[in-house]
Amino acid sequence: MKQSAIKTYFRQTSGLYYSYIFALPLFLLYELLIRFSQAGQEQMVRISVDIWFQTIFSYFGLDALTAALSVAAIIGAYILYRNRGSLPPFKGRYFIWMIAECIVYAILFAILISQFLELILNLDTQDNLARLSKLQLYALSLGAGLYEELFFRVILVSGLFYFFNYFFRSRKSSYIAAAIVAAVAFSGVHYVGEFADSWALGSFLFRFLFGLTLNVIYVVRGFGSAAWTHALYDLIVVFRL
Repeated sequence: MKQSAIKTYFRQTSGLYYSYIFALPLFLLYELLIRFSQAGQEQMVRISVDIWFQTIFSYFGLDALTAALSVAAIIGAYILYRNRGSLPPFKGRYFIWMIAECIVYAILFAILISQFLELILNLDTQDNLARLSKLQLYALSLGAGLYEELFFRVILVSGLFYFFNYFFRSRKSSYIAAAIVAAVAFSGVHYVGEFADSWALGSFLFRFLFGLTLNVIYVVRGFGSAAWTHALYDLIVVFRL
């Protein structure tokens, strides 16, 4: 790929347009696999953040799936309207490159963080996953990438950034503070709930550092890349079980 083509690729795929389209398959695959892997069950196991959103929708008497699809459609319409005069050309090959890019992020950063923690702390960062079927775990991996990135990156990091802007003079300082706080929250939430992991310093630090990495990916490459990096890492973990 020529240098000019590389610059064009990174510039266009970092925007809302490609990020939105790139994230849509995660939502669709998650919903399909959740329903297929738990067909006939009265109460389905779902990602915690997904349940948070469902609870909010239920307060307004809305069906969770219908509401989620409606919100996705509204966001898509907003993105198209906002960028109506400057939409980049749609290039399907970009999505292949984005997937390859996210695979590299998922493998490279996860390995580096794991090796770093094991080297300096002599800690095992492997997780004890709940005893669910492989198909359920695949579905939850996709859901984690989508919903956890939506909450901890799009909502939390962005919200904290604007909050810290009132206290710091530079945008860089605000982003750093927001990234650290969001990473702590991202790591800590994994120890809360019915299927929570048992507390362990190694797993907490791993998730904290991985959360920081995802924060950087979100700021530099957009929500779609952060979501797929997270989902692909979780899928790799499940595949190795």
